[in-house]
Amino acid sequence: MNRILLADDDIELCEMLKQYLAAEGFQVGMAHDGKSALNQARTGDYDLIVLDVMMPQLNGFDVLRQLRVDSLLPVLMLTARGEDVDSIIGLDLGADDYLPKPCNPRVLVARIRAILRRLQSPTLHGEESAPPEIIKLDGLEIQTGSRTVALHGQPVTMTSTEYSVLEVLLREAGHVVSQTELSERALGRDLVRYDRSIDMHLSSLRKKLGPLANGEERIKTVRGVGVRAPARTTSKQRRTGSHRTRSRAPE
Repeated sequence: MNRILLADDDIELCEMLKQYLAAEGFQVGMAHDGKSALNQARTGDYDLIVLDVMMPQLNGFDVLRQLRVDSLLPVLMLTARGEDVDSIIGLDLGADDYLPKPCNPRVLVARIRAILRRLQSPTLHGEESAPPEIIKLDGLEIQTGSRTVALHGQPVTMTSTEYSVLEVLLREAGHVVSQTELSERALGRDLVRYDRSIDMHLSSLRKKLGPLANGEERIKTVRGVGVRAPARTTSKQRRTGSHRTRSRAPE
């Protein structure tokens, strides 16, 4: 059973969400200030934290910033509705996803499950039966079994969402992948209007991975269509039975 930490100073809301999540099969803990949220998140007792931006003692951004120093615990941020800057800052600091408040509990559960599926599934949606692989591209190497990334032999720390976005791009290297497809395959959900999450995850990947040796972008934007990584060479382990899904540009 997955354990979820609800971090929000709205006690009544937390109690309501706790009951809903418990009915959906989750074990739920609560924190009502930033310091308590950070301390509980670092215990290793939780699989994901739902983190509100506005909290006493430490706000959600400070909690996330300090948590990312030593933890990759998945974080779903709750932001004030209409405050796009909050969601952008949260994603830039390493949040896995975000929801505006007030949020529909059913949507919250769906987002939580999408994040947890990315962690628990050895491969991406549509390739669940595929065995582990090592995929290499221009000094970049990912191992799909352990979901780890290395650049020129040095490990690169990534959130679960950043890894998932990167894996989709490497599997489709040389082909354009639309943001709609990236959201479906990497985030496990449909892309909604004005959603900046894919943009922010791509921006984070560019910062962490840097350009190619020749100075070109490692992840290229094809304006009005999507993004792509350069054509790849791949060394695979136990590839039998797997398949690729070609990218599709939006109509």
